[in-house]
Amino acid sequence: MERYRTRKLLLALTAAGGLLLTACSGSGDSSGGSNIADRDISGLPAPAHGDEDATSEQDDRREDPDHLSTFALDVDTASYGYARRALADGRFPDPSTVRPEEFVNSFRQDYERPDGDGFSVTVDGARTGDEDWSLVRVGLATRTSERTGERPPAALTFVIDVSGSMAEPGRLDLAQESLSVMTDRLRDDDSVAIVTFSDEAETVLPMTRLDGHRDEIHDVISELDIRDSTNLGAGVETGYETAVEGLHKGATNRVVLVSDALANTGDTDADTILERISGERREHGITLFGVGVGSDYGDALMERLADKGDGHTVYVSDEDEARKVFCEELPRNIDLTARDAKAQVAFDPETVEEFRLVGYDNRRVADEDFRDDRVDGGEVGPGHTVTALYAVRTEPGAEGHLATATVRWLDPDTRDPHEETGDLETDALHDSLRAAPSRFQVTAVAAYFADTLRSGDDRYDRLPGAPDSFAELAGRARALAGTTEDRAVRGLAAAIEQADHRRG
Repeated sequence: MERYRTRKLLLALTAAGGLLLTACSGSGDSSGGSNIADRDISGLPAPAHGDEDATSEQDDRREDPDHLSTFALDVDTASYGYARRALADGRFPDPSTVRPEEFVNSFRQDYERPDGDGFSVTVDGARTGDEDWSLVRVGLATRTSERTGERPPAALTFVIDVSGSMAEPGRLDLAQESLSVMTDRLRDDDSVAIVTFSDEAETVLPMTRLDGHRDEIHDVISELDIRDSTNLGAGVETGYETAVEGLHKGATNRVVLVSDALANTGDTDADTILERISGERREHGITLFGVGVGSDYGDALMERLADKGDGHTVYVSDEDEARKVFCEELPRNIDLTARDAKAQVAFDPETVEEFRLVGYDNRRVADEDFRDDRVDGGEVGPGHTVTALYAVRTEPGAEGHLATATVRWLDPDTRDPHEETGDLETDALHDSLRAAPSRFQVTAVAAYFADTLRSGDDRYDRLPGAPDSFAELAGRARALAGTTEDRAVRGLAAAIEQADHRRG
């Protein structure tokens, strides 16, 4: 917390020197932190879209954006999955691959669900024991997944990496087995296409309806074999061309990329690859779902492809994870409930001295772009939750309104904008992390784990309330595993223990 104290002191000295403090960092502050110095700002979010009665006073109080935090929603979990794989292999993950929001979003939450499409908004928090510091959780949830028979039909184009690196056990063989099981679980009115790529890309199965053709699809999957280099760009481009050729009106059209993302031939830059398929993405709304595999994994490339390709990523390292992704999550969450979803949190400067968003480093959005629907957001389906965690320092003895969280999204079909909000008061903060609900505590432990993996032994840049060691953090995770009886939380405890042994 020394970083925060130093910054506060510098601000105070500047003010004492008679300089006018004007905020210019906004969401562009790469550190993710913000110090609220102007006491004339209301802390309220922007007036509601289309609200002609919003007062000029409220507009004036928003001139300084330092009290706002804006980001695109993200449901990726690949960073946590890959970190677990690295630790199981006896090594620490590269800090550049550790994205705290993906650790946090890997665990089930108990947020209230909305009755229809759109989001519910839950805002809660707990004091940490560090002086005036709390953790504040913003939770967004979509409606529960409908029964498989009630969703729209799916048209899925699988783009499968068959390059030499996919020969390692747990890569192509894992994908083949999972795809085979998934083929049996999809509906008769669903359709599947398969594209393979190594040094070149090839459509080995055009878009094919499941009804009456399952044996044919099984044969194609079983005959996939290893070839040469990894021309991922050609694979993605051919995959989108195949998806457009087999486009089904009224269906959910999606490209599913299965790869270790170790591109070494052709286009290897995410932006270049995405530019080549930009027309198909924009005109037809085809989303990209990235499935990462392998002990060596091109995390940065896959993550950027999915983020900018209006999709998300997961990472699988064993049969159980692969079956869950292909046989449960993908068929259940084929549909979309929100496009270009963004969140904006407004902290009240009367009660909040400074704050820091945990993670979402490459999902930040300029505050003034929150209601600009041309600016890309995140795509979210039914049954998803999105969690953002903030470290918040309140004014000593502050009471009253603390924060308002607003989520904005576009209807997937009509592109009409919608918003929902939630509030938090200081008296609603739990007295301590241990007094908070168990799911809040799991969120905190996951964030502390990611933060420690990313910052190492640098105690000056750690989250407030962070345990002193992996061993202490593992103890908290074990206790929560018993309280929640959640297999995923047991896995979190095991991963933290592996990190502790590795550092030991």
